[in-house]
Amino acid sequence: MAPYLLPLLLLSLLVLASASPSAPPDEGAYIGVNIGTDLSDMPHPTQVVALLKVQQIRHIRLYDADPGMLIALANSGIKVIITIPNDQLLGIGQSNSTAANWVKRNVIAHYPATTITAISVGSEVLTSLSNAAPVLVSAIKNVHSALLSANLDRLIKVSTPLSTSLILDPFPPSQAFFNRSLNPVIVPLLSFLQSTNSYLMINVYPYYDYMQSNGVIPLDYALFKPIPPNKEAVDANTLVHYSNAFDAMVDATYFAMAFLNFTNIPVLVTESGWPSKGETNEPDATLDNANTYNSNLIRHVLNKTGTPKRPGIAVSTYIYELYNEDTKAGSLSEKSWGLFNANGDPVYILRLTNSGSILANDTTNQTYCTAREGADPKMLQAALDWACGPGKIDCSPIKQGEACYEPDNVIAHANYAFDTYYHQTGNNPEACNFNGVASVTTTDPSHGLCVFSGSRGSGKNGTSVNITAPSANSTSSGVGSDDLYYSRGMWSILTVILNLVAFL
Repeated sequence: MAPYLLPLLLLSLLVLASASPSAPPDEGAYIGVNIGTDLSDMPHPTQVVALLKVQQIRHIRLYDADPGMLIALANSGIKVIITIPNDQLLGIGQSNSTAANWVKRNVIAHYPATTITAISVGSEVLTSLSNAAPVLVSAIKNVHSALLSANLDRLIKVSTPLSTSLILDPFPPSQAFFNRSLNPVIVPLLSFLQSTNSYLMINVYPYYDYMQSNGVIPLDYALFKPIPPNKEAVDANTLVHYSNAFDAMVDATYFAMAFLNFTNIPVLVTESGWPSKGETNEPDATLDNANTYNSNLIRHVLNKTGTPKRPGIAVSTYIYELYNEDTKAGSLSEKSWGLFNANGDPVYILRLTNSGSILANDTTNQTYCTAREGADPKMLQAALDWACGPGKIDCSPIKQGEACYEPDNVIAHANYAFDTYYHQTGNNPEACNFNGVASVTTTDPSHGLCVFSGSRGSGKNGTSVNITAPSANSTSSGVGSDDLYYSRGMWSILTVILNLVAFL
């Protein structure tokens, strides 16, 4: 080949690559988290994203396609599954144009800045909205056609989460099969998933199976706790041993698909978890059991052992859920599946030693936000004014006569304000900048009776006190001018710059 042709060939390859986007490379097993919104005090999307970043959660599933969340997720690197709510299925299943408009409004408007990896068409439709069953596959195909028209079909998967209650005779797993009355929907669904290289979404809840088993399923088996080999469940047909209910349910899903001659469709667990509270008839909905289940689930998924039927095959899983949903309908347990409360405090501290950094919401490594050494005092003052004003933190402890007033200098007072804001935003490193005059440190700046938010002596166990960040359209500090110790009249241009650059 002539030397001058090589650059032309490379240029041609680049043009072809840009014109025909390929599917993203498969990744190993991962843990994601569902985000429900039935909260009386639902955090602002920017606050949710700040918590996700601090907890290093890189995969989430939304139960809608809220534009505020999708905008807040832009350029965050967090991968998101968005959902078409069940009440929109009929329209999308009956009209290609309706599906195309939905994709245009909720996908194309945000992608690729927001990394949308999949669209969940409804949720547990076959068990919760039977009248939509006839149009479910049509809705899925219409959405896929809209993605195909936008050249996004290889980048964004389309599927629908099923309940494991559709799988009859789930143990032993080798005998499992889908409810035959639903085969007219299940078979074309699986055919679509296979032809588009998508995955079957399944919601796996050992808690409910345990509760409904009348003592047949041992609690330790449901919680992933170690059990002796002679106590393991054995599939009499395959002689495979099962040490936990989760693997048995996932394998039952594989066998149910194989019963219909589909053997190469991967499984994605879109919901799994354990409630931390329950009514008097739910004695095993406890903090300790919820912690045990989710901690063990995370370790089990990330160790990439797969299941007995598919050893070494990743079964990525989304924990149900990020927040306790206090306004959700139903029993106390229905409101108590969250890992965090609305203010960002963890409901319990997951036991994740040697399990990576995701959801490492423990208190063993505290961090603080303090004034950077050598920072310009005027810049510190401006940042301090912002934190005590539009930043909406409580600066009363640095008033004269209060615990954190001494030493009376801008550095000490800025330390308190910066650290309080940092912890209110979920220890988000991006919140500890203040136009370059602050930095994260592991040295506790508490002194005397002045205990900082992140200190173990603060009574907050180093967790975020109240995840409240300034909203983009906020025009009020939320506190009276008489309460602002550091009020200096009209905000300077510098403060406005700080607002725009450091905090948005």
